[in-house]
Amino acid sequence: MTEPDDEVRRILAQEVFIRGANRPFAELTRDDAAARADELRAAVGWGPTARVAPVARAWRELTLAMDRAGAGAVRDLGPDVLVELAPKLWVRLPG
Repeated sequence: MTEPDDEVRRILAQEVFIRGANRPFAELTRDDAAARADELRAAVGWGPTARVAPVARAWRELTLAMDRAGAGAVRDLGPDVLVELAPKLWVRLPG
């Protein structure tokens, strides 16, 4: 079984392609999260692209969580928030 601290470390270290480069999830800012939410929301359409909508909503949820916590970067969020949102964001694959 995975220890919670190990899981959080893996989530924070996971690289996300944003601003033209792969960056650790931990370093993403609120503006990065908002931009990703907007980018994904713009890609939502019908058929297969409809599957993007829940991921776009999750990035918006991350933005709101960062606002509530006053977090300057993802690393500033609590472990419970990270573990809950990571699969929704596809930072950690669901399941």
